[in-house]
Amino acid sequence: MRDLLKLNAFFALILFFLPNIAWAYVGPGAGLTAIGSLIALIFAVIVAIAGFVWYPMKRLMKGNSTVDEEDEFETIEKKDAGENNNQ
Repeated sequence: MRDLLKLNAFFALILFFLPNIAWAYVGPGAGLTAIGSLIALIFAVIVAIAGFVWYPMKRLMKGNSTVDEEDEFETIEKKDAGENNNQ
Protein backbone atom coordinates (compact mmCIF):
# COMPACT_ATOMS: atom_id res chain seq x y z
CA MET A 1 0.00 0.00 0.00
CA ARG A 2 2.81 2.42 0.88
CA ASP A 3 4.67 1.58 -2.30
CA LEU A 4 1.58 2.42 -4.34
CA LEU A 5 1.21 5.74 -2.52
CA LYS A 6 4.87 6.60 -3.12
CA LEU A 7 4.53 5.65 -6.79
CA ASN A 8 1.45 7.84 -7.21
CA ALA A 9 3.19 10.76 -5.48
CA PHE A 10 6.21 10.32 -7.75
CA PHE A 11 4.10 10.39 -10.92
CA ALA A 12 2.14 13.38 -9.65
CA LEU A 13 5.40 15.29 -9.16
CA ILE A 14 6.59 14.33 -12.64
CA LEU A 15 3.31 15.55 -14.18
CA PHE A 16 3.52 18.75 -12.15
CA PHE A 17 7.02 19.59 -13.36
CA LEU A 18 6.38 18.73 -17.03
CA PRO A 19 4.23 21.64 -18.23
CA ASN A 20 2.24 21.66 -21.43
CA ILE A 21 2.53 24.45 -23.98
CA ALA A 22 0.64 27.46 -22.63
CA TRP A 23 -0.08 29.37 -25.90
CA ALA A 24 -0.15 32.61 -23.93
CA TYR A 25 1.54 35.97 -24.34
CA VAL A 26 3.05 37.97 -21.51
CA GLY A 27 3.41 41.60 -22.51
CA PRO A 28 6.52 43.63 -21.75
CA GLY A 29 4.86 45.55 -18.90
CA ALA A 30 3.69 42.43 -17.07
CA GLY A 31 6.94 40.60 -17.82
CA LEU A 32 9.16 43.39 -16.48
CA THR A 33 6.92 43.74 -13.42
CA ALA A 34 7.18 40.02 -12.70
CA ILE A 35 10.96 39.99 -13.19
CA GLY A 36 11.41 43.11 -11.03
CA SER A 37 9.23 41.64 -8.28
CA LEU A 38 11.20 38.39 -8.33
CA ILE A 39 14.53 40.25 -8.12
CA ALA A 40 13.22 42.41 -5.25
CA LEU A 41 11.99 39.33 -3.38
CA ILE A 42 15.33 37.54 -3.77
CA PHE A 43 17.22 40.66 -2.66
CA ALA A 44 14.94 41.10 0.39
CA VAL A 45 15.49 37.48 1.46
CA ILE A 46 19.27 37.82 1.07
CA VAL A 47 19.34 41.07 3.08
CA ALA A 48 17.15 39.55 5.81
CA ILE A 49 19.40 36.51 6.11
CA ALA A 50 22.50 38.74 6.14
CA GLY A 51 20.95 40.88 8.88
CA PHE A 52 20.13 37.89 11.04
CA VAL A 53 23.68 36.57 10.62
CA TRP A 54 25.75 39.77 10.56
CA TYR A 55 24.45 41.71 13.57
CA PRO A 56 24.83 38.88 16.12
CA MET A 57 28.30 38.16 14.70
CA LYS A 58 29.17 41.86 14.97
CA ARG A 59 28.01 41.88 18.57
CA LEU A 60 30.08 38.78 19.37
CA MET A 61 33.18 40.28 17.75
CA LYS A 62 32.70 43.48 19.72
CA GLY A 63 32.90 41.49 22.96
CA ASN A 64 31.97 42.77 26.40
CA SER A 65 33.03 46.35 25.70
CA THR A 66 29.43 47.51 25.62
CA VAL A 67 28.47 50.39 27.89
CA ASP A 68 25.62 49.94 30.34
CA GLU A 69 22.58 52.14 29.80
CA GLU A 70 23.05 53.82 33.18
CA ASP A 71 26.67 54.71 32.43
CA GLU A 72 25.69 56.07 29.04
CA PHE A 73 22.91 58.16 30.61
CA GLU A 74 25.32 59.61 33.20
CA THR A 75 27.81 60.47 30.47
CA ILE A 76 25.12 62.30 28.52
CA GLU A 77 24.02 64.17 31.67
CA LYS A 78 27.60 65.25 32.41
CA LYS A 79 28.07 66.39 28.83
CA ASP A 80 24.84 68.40 28.90
CA ALA A 81 25.73 69.94 32.27
CA GLY A 82 29.14 70.98 30.97
CA GLU A 83 27.62 72.63 27.91
CA ASN A 84 25.09 74.52 30.05
CA ASN A 85 27.81 75.88 32.39
CA ASN A 86 29.87 77.21 29.47
CA GLN A 87 27.04 79.42 28.19
